[in-house]
Amino acid sequence: MTGVRADPTRAPRVGVAVPAAGSGARMGGVRKPFLELLGEPVLLHALRPFLADARVAAVVVALSPDDAATPPAWLTGLAPRVRVVAGGATRSQSVRAAIAVLPADIDVIAVHDAARPLVTAGVVARCIDLAVHGLGAVAGCPAVDTLKRVDPQRAVVETPDRAAYWQAHTPQVFPAAVLRAAYADTSAEGTDDSALVERSAPKLRVTMVDAGPSNLKITRPEDVLVAEAVLRGRGDA
Repeated sequence: MTGVRADPTRAPRVGVAVPAAGSGARMGGVRKPFLELLGEPVLLHALRPFLADARVAAVVVALSPDDAATPPAWLTGLAPRVRVVAGGATRSQSVRAAIAVLPADIDVIAVHDAARPLVTAGVVARCIDLAVHGLGAVAGCPAVDTLKRVDPQRAVVETPDRAAYWQAHTPQVFPAAVLRAAYADTSAEGTDDSALVERSAPKLRVTMVDAGPSNLKITRPEDVLVAEAVLRGRGDA
């Protein structure tokens, strides 16, 4: 099953929700969106591929309430399409806050974690293309390590076939009405937008888009070194 775009006779309008309100506990309390990679904030790297797509009409970044009250000038002056809102205590609350202020006439909504600064314009475009045609799209990559299912004591229960498994990244992109419906339940929580959509629209076809293993999420201090190495390898140094 596919979703339906509101008006297929006009160019699609894409909105982007960027949860960026995390506490950065695993980074020693440092706000990950404002960490620098090669002299520029992680968040800026994450936003650029979306701003490069002409179909993106609006970007809403959900910062922590303190940061949203006094956002950095480089962010508020980045582009007229970008605005800032106060996020919540969880990722889902921040996504919900961002979605709520996207324009009503948006056809497609992409959700992208601010802590994923290495996403490419090509991956963004492929995900949007699928959603424009009424599908769901999740960036990710095939699992390469052997997987183990364990019990609460970490004893191995099962070794599933990794060929059937992918790691889910962002962006995750859906027809706007589908994603709005998934987040309409204010009690719905999750670390993955697709999981909420799977529950609210179980017949929607959601497709994985191979973003490669370099689309990493900045989670620990060592990830900064890896991300900078990737950027240098791309010639961004």
